[in-house]
Amino acid sequence: MADESGFQSKGSAPERYEQYVAPIAAPFVTAVLDAVDLFPGAAVLDLACGTGFAARAAAPLVGPAGRVSGIDPDEGMLRVAAAHRPRMYPDIEFTEASAEKLPHTDAAFDAVVCQQGAQFFADLDAAAAETARVTRPGGRFAATVWAPKDLSPYFAAQYEAIKKYGGEETAAEYTKAFTCTAERLTAAFRSAGFQHTTAREVTFGIALPRLADFAPGHLSALPWGQEIVDTGGPEALAGVGRAMCARLADRTTPDGTATLPFTATLVTGIR
Repeated sequence: MADESGFQSKGSAPERYEQYVAPIAAPFVTAVLDAVDLFPGAAVLDLACGTGFAARAAAPLVGPAGRVSGIDPDEGMLRVAAAHRPRMYPDIEFTEASAEKLPHTDAAFDAVVCQQGAQFFADLDAAAAETARVTRPGGRFAATVWAPKDLSPYFAAQYEAIKKYGGEETAAEYTKAFTCTAERLTAAFRSAGFQHTTAREVTFGIALPRLADFAPGHLSALPWGQEIVDTGGPEALAGVGRAMCARLADRTTPDGTATLPFTATLVTGIR
């Protein structure tokens, strides 16, 4: 879920990313892997792998005879990914690289997945062409990108809080996470040579821990939260948390937890 154009972590952010993004990512990781129909012995690439959520989930699906690779341009994310990879399945190979220049041979993979990374690619068309190059004929591709933020109340609240405490420029950068449309993504992969390319929205209700703790912790793992801390200090980040709790108060239980809908666009294709 990271790329050099719009998502770079620093300091201890990758560790917090692993902790706080996991509950939001989990159902979408399952959806993207279900879409590529993995089988024992398959070779799969997790594109823009972040801390390796999809790569780790793919490992038991392909089994000891399979092969799992992950690429990301963020060294910190890869360090955390390597620390959390399982040992009872095929050893996952994590490599620092961009989606626009993959370090793999032609037709190397039976499947390529990309969980919340395509919206940050510097050159989506180049990344799609590289994905097509490394996918075998008949192989599958699947990616998720966030649908418009207003379809996910948590993200809508996060945007308003970022705008209040981080300013218009930081908020504008944040909105880029939601600007990769289904039409743009399917067009890029069709042009690259994928067939039967389709897109659909998927929504999951996700149970979040106590929002007063989770909201600032989650944002601290993301570049926009890092900018807020850099300019306003930890108190500004705490203010973001309070603002989000207030905005989501009608969706929060008495103990401060919440189950909220999150919506993404799932794009699939066959090479």
